[in-house]
Amino acid sequence: MAQSFPDASGFRSRVGGGSFYVRPLDHKIFMAPQRQVPPERKTLYYVGMAVTAIGFLTFISVFISLALHFGDFSNSAEQGRSMAARSIIGFIMIVGGSFIRRIGLMGIAGSGVKLDPEEARRDVEPWARMTGGVVKDAMDEAGVKLGSESPGESLPFDERLRRLQKLRQDGLVSELEYEATKKRILENA
Repeated sequence: MAQSFPDASGFRSRVGGGSFYVRPLDHKIFMAPQRQVPPERKTLYYVGMAVTAIGFLTFISVFISLALHFGDFSNSAEQGRSMAARSIIGFIMIVGGSFIRRIGLMGIAGSGVKLDPEEARRDVEPWARMTGGVVKDAMDEAGVKLGSESPGESLPFDERLRRLQKLRQDGLVSELEYEATKKRILENA
C-alpha cells in the first residue's frame, strides 16, 4: 500500500513491492512502509514448498518401494538404479525447494544470497513490522503503555520545577513559557 508524501512534485515508482518517492530538489529517496510480502515472493515461497514436498515424496518412495519388494531379488540391479536415482533426485529437490522457499520468505538479500544490508532490511521489513506488532499487542494486553508520557513527566514534580527554574535562569525559556509550564506541572502534580 503506497503512502503519500507532502511533496507532490516528486515522482513515484514501485520496486520490489515497495514504493519510493524522489523529490527533484534534493533527490532523496523516501521509502514507504512495506507491510506486505510482495506477490512475486509469495509465489516463489509456494513454488519452493511444492518442490520440497515433491522431493520428499520422491525420496520417501524409495523406502516404500523397498518395503513392497522386500525379498524380491528378480530385478535387483534395475531396482537399485531406480532407487538410487529417486533418492538423489528427491534429496536435491528437498534442498532446492527449501532454498527457493527461503528466498521467497526473506527475499534475495534478506536470505543472505545477496550481501546488501540496505536491501536486506527492506526485504525483511514485513517480518520486522509483524514482530513489532506482536510485541505491541502483548504489551497492550499486559497493560503496559508505551510513549504515553514524555521522559520529563516520569520525574517527580519538584524535580521538574527545579529543572524548569534552571532553564529560566540560563535564559533558555522565556518568562511566559516558564509560567505556563510551571502551571501545567503544578496542575498535574
